[in-house]
Amino acid sequence: MLTFDSFAAMGTITTVVVDESSALPAAMAIVQEQIQEIDQVCSRFREHSELSRLNGRSGDGEIVLSPLLEEAIVAALKTAEMTNGLVDLTVGACVREAGYTVTFRDLPSDGPALQLRVRNVVGWRALSYDPRAHTVRLPPGVSVDLGASGKAWAADRAATEVTNRLGVSVAVECGGDIAVRGPLPEGGWPVRVAAVVGANEWHDVVVFDGGLATSGTTARRWRRGGVELHDIIDPSTGLPACTPWAMVTVAAATCVEANAASTAAVIMGERAMAWLDDLKLPSRLVDTDGGVRFAGGWSA
Repeated sequence: MLTFDSFAAMGTITTVVVDESSALPAAMAIVQEQIQEIDQVCSRFREHSELSRLNGRSGDGEIVLSPLLEEAIVAALKTAEMTNGLVDLTVGACVREAGYTVTFRDLPSDGPALQLRVRNVVGWRALSYDPRAHTVRLPPGVSVDLGASGKAWAADRAATEVTNRLGVSVAVECGGDIAVRGPLPEGGWPVRVAAVVGANEWHDVVVFDGGLATSGTTARRWRRGGVELHDIIDPSTGLPACTPWAMVTVAAATCVEANAASTAAVIMGERAMAWLDDLKLPSRLVDTDGGVRFAGGWSA
């Protein structure tokens, strides 16, 4: 029987599900340990985190990374490569300029107008990462933001750690990004896909392996000067993406890959359908009028 528990961290809720109730306390302890360490090292909202210190040294030359931050940055670089730069970790300054300067739980829902400007993001290829020296160099003025891949990577990492240490089936959901590991429980992992918890419309699916991720423009949204803003940045403009999609859900071999595809699809707009079909990634796309479309082999 599936049992679960949840806790708050990284500005969202993380839920741990196991198919052996006796394993839940140990699984929760492992995931909490993993998430708390990631938050301490990789959060851009913590002044003294390693990521914040790294961003503060842009233009300073080669900077040695801890193993954990290096792993997070490598996941973000792979996300950028998979999406041909549509999901780019160098959008940090753009995210801040859009008003996302504190964790979403602490972000005011409304406020004065912002001076936003169209600009091309420097781009992930401008980062000089040396896997042998475990260093990275940030060009002057560049700020790394791991928000586009961080929660999915954290879910993958935590779920893998639980299975490696306990040998049980586990699902870890971090802010809508779900990673499953271990022996498949009978019937698979039941998941309800919805815009928010308790929504009137949803789609129930079963996940058998890998990861499932949802990206959208409705959950993390705020207003400044009467203008609606969200946290998915289009690197071609440096502004929140203008998109027909309210939310996109994708299944893939890992949660990081699923999240990369779902976020890229939001930014792509209508082109996303053909792109997801080509990649054969099962996807569910909901437009801003509530219409539902499917791609990559996902059936209604």
